[in-house]
Amino acid sequence: MNSSISKDYDYLFKLVLIGDSGVGKSCLLLRFADDSFTDSYITTIGVDFRFRTVIVNNKRVKLQIWDTAGQERFRTITSTYYRGADGIIMVYDVTDKASFEHINDWLNEVNKYASEDTCKLLLGNKCDIEDNRDVTRTDVERLSEVIEVPSMEVSAKTGHNIDKAFLSITEKLVNLKMEKEPEDSEVKTVSLNSYNGIFQEFADFSQIICNASKA
Repeated sequence: MNSSISKDYDYLFKLVLIGDSGVGKSCLLLRFADDSFTDSYITTIGVDFRFRTVIVNNKRVKLQIWDTAGQERFRTITSTYYRGADGIIMVYDVTDKASFEHINDWLNEVNKYASEDTCKLLLGNKCDIEDNRDVTRTDVERLSEVIEVPSMEVSAKTGHNIDKAFLSITEKLVNLKMEKEPEDSEVKTVSLNSYNGIFQEFADFSQIICNASKA
């Protein structure tokens, strides 16, 4: 049996969502991947992931997006997912100043575990709740400049800027990829093992997470 099939995409990128528990990472993923939203989304235990394929710069790009738990007890588990990540999206809640102040802590982990050339993006979720804002745009602009990471405010609830945010980091990744790789006119194939590896990785960590939950 042939272990390779024609690829239905030009590039495959792994994106990782990180940030404090409750900032809305799962809702961001749900909105971007399925264009849906629920107020009763259950807190992520460990990790979850979804796929979405987009067209950027005439390239078909498959995004493998990992949603990580923000709880401290899962921090060492989810940090493993930084390795191999092409892009990391740091999320805070504009109505929760503490989640914004913790961005530097998350960035320290990214710098510790992720590759130096990993693209980064800072997202402020829940911008639809303007009356409860606790993080000023001036503070965000200042932090964005200091850490040299572009920032954007989004709303998983309304969908505001969600596609724009994910497509912005994807476009940057595509441009970097195109700069590094010459055009290849040959038929592109992907081993079925690459897909199996993704799901095996998820299964392995699900078991670790289960054990951590019982601890």
